[in-house]
Amino acid sequence: MAIPQSFLDQLKMSCDIESVVSGYVSLRRAGRTSKGLCPFHSEKTPSFFVYHDTESFYCFGCGAGGDVISFIMRIENLGYMDALRFLAERAGIPFPEEARDDPSLKIKPLIFEINRAAAHFYHDQLKSEAGAPGREYLMGKRSLSTKTITRYGLGYAPPGWDNLRGFLRGKGFSDEDMLLAAVVARGRDGKSVYDVFRNRVMFPIVDIRKNVIGFGGRVLDDSKPKYLNSPDTPVFKKSRNLFSLNFAKNVQDGRLILAEGYMDVIAMNQAGFDNVVATLGTSLTSEQARLMSNYAKEIVIAYDSDGPGRTATNRAVGLLEEAGLKTRILDMKGAKDPDEFIRKFGAQRFKMLIEGARSVTEYQMGVIRAKYDLGSTEQRGAYLQESADYLATVASSMERELYIGKLAEETDIPRDAIRESVNRALRRNLRKARKKEEESFESGRNFARAGHQADESAQDGLLACLFHHPDWRGNIIARLPENALSEAAAAIYQAILTAQLEDDGSLSAVGRRITPEQMSRLAGILARVSDGQLSITPEALEDYFRRMQGGRLQKEIRDSANLSMDEARALAEKIRQSKKV
Repeated sequence: MAIPQSFLDQLKMSCDIESVVSGYVSLRRAGRTSKGLCPFHSEKTPSFFVYHDTESFYCFGCGAGGDVISFIMRIENLGYMDALRFLAERAGIPFPEEARDDPSLKIKPLIFEINRAAAHFYHDQLKSEAGAPGREYLMGKRSLSTKTITRYGLGYAPPGWDNLRGFLRGKGFSDEDMLLAAVVARGRDGKSVYDVFRNRVMFPIVDIRKNVIGFGGRVLDDSKPKYLNSPDTPVFKKSRNLFSLNFAKNVQDGRLILAEGYMDVIAMNQAGFDNVVATLGTSLTSEQARLMSNYAKEIVIAYDSDGPGRTATNRAVGLLEEAGLKTRILDMKGAKDPDEFIRKFGAQRFKMLIEGARSVTEYQMGVIRAKYDLGSTEQRGAYLQESADYLATVASSMERELYIGKLAEETDIPRDAIRESVNRALRRNLRKARKKEEESFESGRNFARAGHQADESAQDGLLACLFHHPDWRGNIIARLPENALSEAAAAIYQAILTAQLEDDGSLSAVGRRITPEQMSRLAGILARVSDGQLSITPEALEDYFRRMQGGRLQKEIRDSANLSMDEARALAEKIRQSKKV
């Protein structure tokens, strides 16, 4: 479906890349560029740049790059048309009527409709005679009220292989529609279709726009797995969504509570805590951490107090801090999880627990302390060393000093001796970090600069010249050696030509004609031009032609073993002529 150029022009004018990206990344402007921590991979030193002259972005660490549309496609996990719609809604621009019939735009509404119908089916089943096992679990064992069950739209998937399928077929949905929504699955024979969720209490997963995007189901017998979640679909990505964010998004105090599972969230919500979310059957991801940073400045981790819960807490702390979130941890003595704590001690005690949640440093120092017997001289030394190594990772010098003092009192070791141990660890960490970041950054630049092949840098230079100097197009077309470009470079080359001849030649116009990987490469090329690493002067263009010709001849020489005498003479003459250039 063709999108009117007038709409694309208006969208480009209204969606400045810096303003869009800054909604996801904290950017610091420096001249014609802005930089920040890459949202697509974990890093501590910024290697993500936004270039205002080309309205592009590029990360020298992971190679992600493109224009504002590419950015939204990548960070929101959207297709091209959905990214256009997303940006249009953001800018308040009406989406073109002629594009509304595009098939790709009908998939998500269809899945939302199926999921909504499935959620109603499960909820009605819970209220029916067949739903007694589900009610016994939710209202009896878990003490949930009717109000809470209704608020979350909880339901019950009865035993049997095609209860939901039969219901949805009666609503006019085909098996293919249901497979797309992943509420049914295909049997091993490749023909039969059956319900995914059976004999489970059901937890609809709702996004911030109140769309049902997926489901979680807890089994009511001993079968495995205990919890089953919807697989990823065009509307649902487990790593990018959070349970109950639709209720928690309006948090007033800038704080979210991060729980481990559905029931913990629902129990806390019933007790009066609306600002609670949970991951969806997986460990916390960097995408979920960044998502929380859009709604809160502080996260209180309320994971289970068992071994796996502590492991998950340690992992979550790093991701949350990388997302710029202040983090504290609940210490739930006397209960294994928030649900049990609230039922044993009440909501008021739980509120006090939240207010007194420990800082990350206090929590980590407590974990370290629990490992050692300070009555043993050897273990006391090991405790001090591990504590010093940890304190060297704490950013605040005041906080380090506070815990150095506590360690001195606890172990009867002079404060200065502990401080020197911490400082040694600090210096060691700094050397390692600098080396690692320099290697990572240079590796990214080398990848962008050479593309793993020496002659690709010449191809990149030619593409840069063509993009920035449309008036050189005729000269480049006439002189470009046949088969001189790699497959990827040839695709970018053709896209630039077409965009210049049929559109405005902008990065967005080129991007519509190439793959995301090719777009990232082009963005990297433009980044190197902006950084002064790649020249686009007439002299540079001549050099690119010479190098590309040389690379082509080198390939011919490598392939010359089976040439006839006449072909060998012709190749030798070609080499002599190239040396005269």
